[in-house]
Amino acid sequence: MAVTDYSHKAFEQPEEGPQDNAPAVSLRDRLVPPMPGSAMWGWLGPILVALFGGFLRFYRLGTPHSVVFDETYYAKDAFATVKYGVERQFVDGADKLLLAGNEHIFKQCGSVGECASYVVHPPVGKWLIGFGEMIFGANPFGWRFTAALLGTLSILILARTARRMTRSTLLGCAAGLLLSLDALHFVLSRTALLDIFLMFWVLAGFACLVADRDWSRGRLADWREAGSPADGPRLGLRPWRLAAGVCLGLAMATKWTGGFYIAAFAIMSLLWDAGARRAVGTPRPYGVVVRRDLPLAAAWMAVVPIVTYVLSFTGWFVTDKGYGRNWDQATSSGPVYFVIDSLRSWFDYQKQVLTFHTGLETSHPYQSEPWQWPLLLRPVAFFYESPKNCGAASCSWAVLGTGTPVIWFAGVLALIGMIAWYVATRDWRAGAVLLGYAAGWLPWFYFAIADNRTMFMFYAMPMVPFMILALVLACGLIIGRENPAQPNRRVTGTAVVGAFVLLALVNFGWLYPVIAAESIPYDSWHARMLFDSWI
Repeated sequence: MAVTDYSHKAFEQPEEGPQDNAPAVSLRDRLVPPMPGSAMWGWLGPILVALFGGFLRFYRLGTPHSVVFDETYYAKDAFATVKYGVERQFVDGADKLLLAGNEHIFKQCGSVGECASYVVHPPVGKWLIGFGEMIFGANPFGWRFTAALLGTLSILILARTARRMTRSTLLGCAAGLLLSLDALHFVLSRTALLDIFLMFWVLAGFACLVADRDWSRGRLADWREAGSPADGPRLGLRPWRLAAGVCLGLAMATKWTGGFYIAAFAIMSLLWDAGARRAVGTPRPYGVVVRRDLPLAAAWMAVVPIVTYVLSFTGWFVTDKGYGRNWDQATSSGPVYFVIDSLRSWFDYQKQVLTFHTGLETSHPYQSEPWQWPLLLRPVAFFYESPKNCGAASCSWAVLGTGTPVIWFAGVLALIGMIAWYVATRDWRAGAVLLGYAAGWLPWFYFAIADNRTMFMFYAMPMVPFMILALVLACGLIIGRENPAQPNRRVTGTAVVGAFVLLALVNFGWLYPVIAAESIPYDSWHARMLFDSWI
């Protein structure tokens, strides 16, 4: 079923009433359009798509049996985190020891401070990686397990979110399928890096806010149908907005760039509130939002993420083994001094991390600029070896961190289309997708100009779900609405969309050997390098 042309528009725009030649639509249906189709298929379809994506991600998850790219940092830091509560220093050759099954990799030091490890990312992603290591051991499958699990769950979340946004189970499943076929999502779901976890929490936070949008509008419809005063009600505790605050706090506690999404989504959600209140006839909706929605929104979308971030350092606070843990030594004893001194030490550590990030200019052969990411101009070779077992004179065994070209290049066109659609109609879905993409992309241009920071294409991972949503919304526009005057319109549109999804599947299959570490002849590997910059 295509994207329905219901009229609740983006951000602050008022809802339009039915046209003279259109059937009457109730206020509730304009505020919260009914979900068509079977509720069972609304869950079963996305679950089946997620299981397909999960099979791709878990199949041969332990291959290559190697420490891939930055796994050399995060796999070991995660193991230390679940063992000691904080990151620790390692002996020389720790990677080889782990691959040989020897988990005795920590340095033995004369004092606590000598073995503390200076790390520059918050701990949530490492706790998640360590969860897999606790279950399956500190081996490639173990340290990649949670990435594959949350990568699979993100497919389900995106499918359900797209269904809610489009009121179409078919388009929701298409969103999940396209995400499962994206090569960058696939590679990062099979690698112990932090970016897949950042993407997961950002997407989960966005999904909660989309659910909150429907939930709060349902409350407003109830109030309006009861004939209550025009100022409108307070909307209660907003549990979905609270959940969004927790998820976005966990995003920031994975990587600091999650903070940009907190600011962007908080503003977006409040503007949605203003649009909803205007739609039910509230005079001065912005003033009402400031009085009745802003205080609790500030708690859920500002205080809760900050508290979540601080709590993520619990392992650092409750042990004496973390880097800089005792930087501020108290001259007096007692619980009050302990808390104050601990917080002072923690704040000093955060300042050191900020200095590191703003001064990171070390050159790297696979670094790239943000403008290159949507065009896939410089992906990262996560792993490459030349084995002798493929039956050819020269072989390649590789994991290339690139996106699926058919999806990414069509995604660029879809995002441009979303700009035009938003300008023309102020549709809230186009606005939300563009904001989500921009929050993950535009800040990197500032870092590139102001700090000359070293950056990599996989930093684009949090943008990918919003690119997929742009594609799905464009697909809905291509399919179109039922129109008796053009009976073949939807058939043609559906055929075009189906052909695109099939092409994405073929493109993913073509890339599969070089993103899933299959040993193939060098010529076959080289044929899959779309640009010379991929080599």
